[in-house]
Amino acid sequence: MIVLTIESREYQNFIIERISTLVSEDQSVILELDCGMGKRVMMYRLLTEVFKENKVKFALEVHPTEIAFDIITAKRALEAINNREEFGFNFDPSHLHWQGIDPVRFIEEFPDRIYHVHMKDAALQLDGRSGILASHLNFGQPERGWDFRSLGHGGVNFEEIIRTLNNIGYNGPLSVEWEDCGMDREHGAKEACEFVKKVDFKSSTVAFDAAFDK
Repeated sequence: MIVLTIESREYQNFIIERISTLVSEDQSVILELDCGMGKRVMMYRLLTEVFKENKVKFALEVHPTEIAFDIITAKRALEAINNREEFGFNFDPSHLHWQGIDPVRFIEEFPDRIYHVHMKDAALQLDGRSGILASHLNFGQPERGWDFRSLGHGGVNFEEIIRTLNNIGYNGPLSVEWEDCGMDREHGAKEACEFVKKVDFKSSTVAFDAAFDK
């Protein structure tokens, strides 16, 4: 499987031109969607055609600013692009956790659409004064309602995530996306690597009692 990120400005300009033409020809795409996502959905519809031709699967990272940022919008995004199998999700539990969404339930809702996994932690630090919208404060400021943490130092339950990924048969990479303004990067990188190795256990291929029959 290839997980694709498109960064070429020339390619982006080409796609924008194609989108503008198609949207002007088919206003129903805009009318069938609200929240101003019509052009972005059209872009993904076009991209999935290119992905299919090149046998590529695209993994959208689910978080605010994207067309999918929780379970409900993820379902709507899939419906809007006609459930094309070339379009799936980059599962990042940190963005779900700080929004109050259950990361495990997200995996269970989309077992065949988890194409990539970010190992990233976050912590809620709500004190009754600030909320999850972060109060226009930069990362690392203690008054924020939430912040990213090095793996194992936040509130994400990675053991249950690994168990659930095993249950759905996910065998792709566990990619560390490290952010923690309160920790030295080199220390955090080493610690995060050790954390992933520790928590990434394989599922059993036999029932517990059956193991004693050998």
